[in-house]
Amino acid sequence: MVSQSEIVRPSCNFSPSLWGDFFDSFDWDQKAAEFYLQEIKELKNKIRCMLVDTSIDVSKKVELIDTLERLSISYHFETEIEEQLNQIFINSTLDQSNLYIVALQFRIFRQHGFNISSDVFNKFKDGNGEFIEALTSDVKGVLSLYEAAYLRKHGDDILEEALTFTKYHLIKMLPNLSPSLQKQVSHSLDQTIHRGWQRTEARFNISIYENDETKNDSLLRLAKLDYNLLQMLHKQELHEIRRWWKNLDLSKFTYPRDRVIEGYYASLGMYFEPQYSLARIMATKTLVMTSVIDDTFDAYGTIEELKLFTDAIQRWNIEEIDRLPGYLKTVYGTLINLHQEYEQELEKQGRSYVVEHARARWKELIQCYFKEATWFNKGYMPQFDEYMENALITTVCFLLIPALLLGVGSATRETYDFLINNPRIVTAMAKISRVIDDVATYKVEKERGQVATGIDCYMKQYGASKEEAFEKLHEMAEDAWKDLNEELLKKSIPNEVAIRALNQARLMDIFYKHDQDGYTNPEKVLKPQIISLLVDPIDL
Repeated sequence: MVSQSEIVRPSCNFSPSLWGDFFDSFDWDQKAAEFYLQEIKELKNKIRCMLVDTSIDVSKKVELIDTLERLSISYHFETEIEEQLNQIFINSTLDQSNLYIVALQFRIFRQHGFNISSDVFNKFKDGNGEFIEALTSDVKGVLSLYEAAYLRKHGDDILEEALTFTKYHLIKMLPNLSPSLQKQVSHSLDQTIHRGWQRTEARFNISIYENDETKNDSLLRLAKLDYNLLQMLHKQELHEIRRWWKNLDLSKFTYPRDRVIEGYYASLGMYFEPQYSLARIMATKTLVMTSVIDDTFDAYGTIEELKLFTDAIQRWNIEEIDRLPGYLKTVYGTLINLHQEYEQELEKQGRSYVVEHARARWKELIQCYFKEATWFNKGYMPQFDEYMENALITTVCFLLIPALLLGVGSATRETYDFLINNPRIVTAMAKISRVIDDVATYKVEKERGQVATGIDCYMKQYGASKEEAFEKLHEMAEDAWKDLNEELLKKSIPNEVAIRALNQARLMDIFYKHDQDGYTNPEKVLKPQIISLLVDPIDL
């Protein structure tokens, strides 16, 4: 029998956590919290009156809703916003000649599930079917159209044309803009509204709004107070999660990536609102476990050990633990115990049945991880279609959706029954995740000796060059975004649930920005955002 010391294991040499014990201590400032809460309550009442004021011009009302969303305070007024948009959609009297307003209303309506037609942009074309060149003098209008184009679905050819038109002209006009507009356009070209997380974008938008001559002081004040109050809550949650992690034997392992902070940041992007505190904590713990197990399969376990682990997961019984080698006993036991904790917690809500859906997804995920490990062990390169069938599951998306909804009360048994059949909304999210991940991690995976990468499998099946494969995968991501946008308009599941699928797709756009693996190497991609969101409060 080969001893553990004689086993030659792969080594990925992941960088250590950036954060050390930075988030391990936290003191809740009750006095500050009470101060924030009292003033927030007063400001909310004032802004609520503005929202329902019938004397305000319709275009100004849409701008107000957009501002609330950009400042990440719209969650306080969800009912009022939906009522106002319903009224505006039915009785629209907006200025149809103003590109900025037309594009803004289009984006806002589609973001809220109203299936407004892209034909509203035909009036901005000339007799040759091209966008009117004079539009380029309206920077706000061109920028608004650019943002609207990202809500396109299949068949929205005019929005495809709009994206090309606006992107070209925004880049061209950038050097000649005022500093404020230059800042906004540069940011938008890097991170569009539709594909960004509302909370991570809030700080940038607050800084822009603060320098806006037309700003409303009540909105600005509420945004700052709300930002700081939620930051306190989020720090407290992260402190709890860090304590949970440090108490696990798993935290002593040296081979997996220590990305607890980044995992919490991802959960925060899924739902930042205070009522989702339990959901965030559960989701972070699940994300941490997927990360450890992914690294176990990719960077540490032997094929024999992984087979034992895969079989044990299929049985999902703590008695199976004795069949496993020492380190996998720890991984297995932690996963089993975690789901027992979930079950006990959700029993209080009468929703413990949802944990069974998560278990089923874990079993599926581990089987697919093992298939990938087998391919790697044998040096087998599948056809791209075979690769994708397995790889969509190893994105973890099919597991994350039920996991993200564990702490969301509106996710009923019917919701889970719908999701278990891999509806198009979830499949689209998984496709986005898969191809963006494959492009961003290709170089590292090749250096690690991986044969069956998505890029290589595509090249094999279609006889394509590496450059053509990269381009095709980017196209697949854009097509999947159109699928997702279409599904969001169908409203087949509660919006509270559907928005998690959208936010999961957004996660990939953020974590793998500019084809970089921001999760594995968070220094450049994620660190600044985490500091902004979880470390530094806004000056009041």
